[in-house]
Amino acid sequence: MTPMIPAHVPDEPPLTYADSFDIPVLFRDGPADKPKKQWRTAEHKAWSASDGFPKADGWYAPTTTWREIIKAATEVGRDITPHLQNQPRYAHGELVARVAPLYAYLGAHLFEPRHPVAGAMGRRLTLNPVYAHGTERTAKNAAAYRLGMTMTEWACRSLLGLGQTEHLELGGPIPALSETFKDPKRKLPDLWGRHETEKMYWLIEAKGGNCSVGTLRNGWAQLQAGSKILGSYGHRTVLVGAAVRPGDDLFLTIDHDLHAGLPPLPPAGSEPDDKAASGPGNIEDHLGESDEALIGAARAQMLAYLALRSAPTSQLRTVPVPADRTSRHRRRHGLTTPLEKDNRTLAMRADLRGAALHGKSHLKRAQIRSWGVDDFLTCRIPGTEVHLGMSRQLFAVCVRLHEEDLAIARRTPGLRAEDQMAVEQGLSEDAQDEQRLTQRRIFREQQEEARPRLRPLLREAYERGATSDWRDLLRRTQEPELDLAGDEGLLEAATPETYLAVSRYDLPPMRAS
Repeated sequence: MTPMIPAHVPDEPPLTYADSFDIPVLFRDGPADKPKKQWRTAEHKAWSASDGFPKADGWYAPTTTWREIIKAATEVGRDITPHLQNQPRYAHGELVARVAPLYAYLGAHLFEPRHPVAGAMGRRLTLNPVYAHGTERTAKNAAAYRLGMTMTEWACRSLLGLGQTEHLELGGPIPALSETFKDPKRKLPDLWGRHETEKMYWLIEAKGGNCSVGTLRNGWAQLQAGSKILGSYGHRTVLVGAAVRPGDDLFLTIDHDLHAGLPPLPPAGSEPDDKAASGPGNIEDHLGESDEALIGAARAQMLAYLALRSAPTSQLRTVPVPADRTSRHRRRHGLTTPLEKDNRTLAMRADLRGAALHGKSHLKRAQIRSWGVDDFLTCRIPGTEVHLGMSRQLFAVCVRLHEEDLAIARRTPGLRAEDQMAVEQGLSEDAQDEQRLTQRRIFREQQEEARPRLRPLLREAYERGATSDWRDLLRRTQEPELDLAGDEGLLEAATPETYLAVSRYDLPPMRAS
């Protein structure tokens, strides 16, 4: 009889990459006093869950990459694309705002745990001296907000397998409860999402910075208020505290509670046989079979799309990746697959360089694709060392979705370009914030009304994108350069449909523990 591998043995190699870090995480059933240095002294379990909460609360020591954290940063936040329809180049500015605080204030240090954890890197994130000695309180508060949102997105999506997160202020998951969730008098949590493995909604509140017990209890109260509204629908409340102080480790507390109830509603207008954003894993794992997953993935990448679309051709390039997406499906360690040790990617790129050296430097994209190679469009985000990109099929869907969004903006009073200044003149800052929130809500309502009509249009764009040239998708005369040389200074990662790279020379600086 062949012995089976014990369940506790990890089924993936440890993340031994140049940008790997250990993030101590404490799971518990509600807010409590800050644990007394337990993120350093307690015995931590190795992370083995993949699509949900671990079987038992307590301390865990998952390892992640800086790339995974930066991806979370670029994808979480208010959807400002309604305000960028006529000025897509400003998408770069929003992306800079999301990642800059992490680069500005985070550092790293070596750490040798009292109780070793298999596969741990012995590196942890911390606050750097710039934050400790040169940052004013208002800037610290802004940094804490961004850190809290980023690490909450990372914890819920990369670690726990949640689908796309959305801001609750736009109306929440149940149309009949939308107006209640929008009530400005209620103090409600930040985000919501749908967990396909658990088959229930999640309500999520993010906190960052010092994360005192008072702060966490306030967040728990926000979740309880949201839970009362969601009522009879099954849901989980999740409070993530990203706690860090100068000279100490970044660690997370995840307080959670489960509420049994009705299953989630199908998306409005979806077909009975649509598998929703269904099945465990990354939403991008299901684009070929689910129209809902297609819409969700395109919405999540709209900011990156606007950044790529508005970049000059000279700043664009395409990078070769295997056309087979299954090697980049979500795994236990997160959404992204680092490419520098991916044997399939390394062999494929070596073959392409060899073909170029033998006089085939002008290979057509169609010929390359016949070899099982795809090329993702990418560019560096100005003001950062972060590179973002996506596949031609996802880009084609974003093109079609952007056309619809632009039509919504043009026909909706208050969202048209000529209305913007007239609406905001003479208003206080709070009144302007409220006005913009109202605009985003109107925009989202229009998007949801268009969803049934958009499904076949986006599916057609997805299928057509597979054989389209980049110059046609970009509506330009020049094809972006296919980068066969690569850049040894970049640490690359990819999902089934997206690309992200960071500079290996611009990681959180290391200092002695």
